[in-house]
Amino acid sequence: MGGGNGNPKDFGAAAYWDARYSSPSTGGKGGVGGFFDWYQSYPALRPLLRACVPASSRVLMLGCGNSLLSEDMVKDGYQNIVNIDISSVVIEHMKEKHMDIPQLTYMQLDVRDMSFFGDGSFDCIIDKGTLDAMMCGDDAPHGAYKMLTEVARLMRPGGIYILITYGAPKERLTLLNQVRCHWDVELYITPTPEYQLKWSNGAAHAMMEKVALTVDGQLPPDYVLKDPESHFIYVCYKTDIVTEDNSMVAGQDDAMPSF
Repeated sequence: MGGGNGNPKDFGAAAYWDARYSSPSTGGKGGVGGFFDWYQSYPALRPLLRACVPASSRVLMLGCGNSLLSEDMVKDGYQNIVNIDISSVVIEHMKEKHMDIPQLTYMQLDVRDMSFFGDGSFDCIIDKGTLDAMMCGDDAPHGAYKMLTEVARLMRPGGIYILITYGAPKERLTLLNQVRCHWDVELYITPTPEYQLKWSNGAAHAMMEKVALTVDGQLPPDYVLKDPESHFIYVCYKTDIVTEDNSMVAGQDDAMPSF
């Protein structure tokens, strides 16, 4: 993803992001030479990633933008991270920046068509805001569905798709359930960095919590978000491909309905 504000309907277009990354006016949020992490940085995500993703995993970073997440993961021992983005501008910038880090690969690619990679190519796919951007594109929700279909195809059986998003289960599990793949989903919720800083008096304080979904894939009726702008983190384990005569997918158990 890129940085800054603008017409959200442009978020699925390469031209939009190329312009953002080429503009010095956006500074660290996408300008030439800048770096910016949407939603959460690696220190906040590290406990979850280290628990779920072995350092030896082959990882695909969707919509990498000019984030430092992959670089920080390599510093922490991760060995093979492929980074893709629709913007050729930011990919060239990140290639140059990380040319001396062999564990990082950068490619210009549209997440709606990742046919460059074969089936089952990755152990883990990380998405920090890219699905949200696709839902703001001119071809939404079709573009988001195409992206998730590709994600399911690229993951090996038992692989993990980590989705970091503003979307609550009602919206995001609906999308996941449209893909012909069976997911076992765990949900974590974490406040925004701004909220955490405000309520921790500047001290480091882990506020991520695991939340059990209801049988129909919703938040518990008595659950209250600490931060109304909280980020939802879906850890989706690929278990199998659904057959033609069984369209049910996703969820934490076999009671999850198809949408």
